[in-house]
Amino acid sequence: KRRGQVGLKDLRAIPWVFAWTQNRLLLPAWLGVGHALDALNSDQARDVHEMIRDWPFFASTMSLIEMVLAKSDRDVFAHYESELVPSIYHSLGEALRYQYALTIRQVNGILGEASLNKTNLSLLRAIEVRNPYLYTLGLLQVELLKRVRQNKAANHCAIQALLVSIAGIAAGMRNTG
Repeated sequence: KRRGQVGLKDLRAIPWVFAWTQNRLLLPAWLGVGHALDALNSDQARDVHEMIRDWPFFASTMSLIEMVLAKSDRDVFAHYESELVPSIYHSLGEALRYQYALTIRQVNGILGEASLNKTNLSLLRAIEVRNPYLYTLGLLQVELLKRVRQNKAANHCAIQALLVSIAGIAAGMRNTG
């Protein structure tokens, strides 16, 4: 929060983005992209292809969105949701996973690729190497979050382990806030 303020408008964006990175959905980086690309007519799609080809900034932006989508993991997010989120909010998680899948389809379509980062083999390899560790840390983090939430006076060891899991996921994701 900003300087001891208590209102919703006083929340800072960094923890918000950081939290979406921890649960592997990376929502702030791609939400709306799939919907926008899906709404393009053929002339607009042609314009977007031209922008990717001729405008380095836009090409770089699309490449970053593609990278973030490749680092995201909807199954890990679904696990966080199923274990930590009250069931009345699960429809929101389903909607977000639908938007995630739509965004992947649309980004692949606009880039003319069958899968994410098909041309960035070093990134794909790095993700492939890190994912088993990130997956394990995510499982551990979910369990630790449940324990800390259940026990309001959580012990120091559980809190320290939770903080280590947070740092581990942040390091493994490589571009967190």
